Amino acid sequence: MNLNLFESKTFNVQGIQEITRAKMEDFEKLVIKDIIIEKVNLTRATYKEASELKKILDDDIEKKFRKLIVDLSQCEFIDSTFLGVLVLSLKKISMISGEIRLVKPKSVVRALMEKSGTLNIFNAYDTLDEAVESFEFTHAANYYTREGLTAQA
Repeated sequence: MNLNLFESKTFNVQGIQEITRAKMEDFEKLVIKDIIIEKVNLTRATYKEASELKKILDDDIEKKFRKLIVDLSQCEFIDSTFLGVLVLSLKKISMISGEIRLVKPKSVVRALMEKSGTLNIFNAYDTLDEAVESFEFTHAANYYTREGLTAQA
């Protein structure tokens, strides 16, 4: 991803050495330690934006980032192409022993994802804080990793 295309700022926060925030119109990247957060700033996430998300996630995975969070909390609608990008990215990152965690979307989309079974293959959280804190543990809920719940040293 070319940092010249969007605003980028670095912050120092108590207890965290460095947080980097990069903002684009539809997507925002936040880096906290070794966790990459891709915030989706869309109310409707469709096939039109799916290719951009795919490029972003592929770039993160290619750079060997193993802890990704995709924040869908602003989404009121997600189509199957957009969901497919998330599933394929989860499969791809699992090949390098990484994980993608989701911040759950609005209730209408969440219900659809639960009914389709899509939400079941991801570790999904109600808030961004919960998703960030969850990386202190390895969870069994991820279909691709299938590891037990253990604290990481």
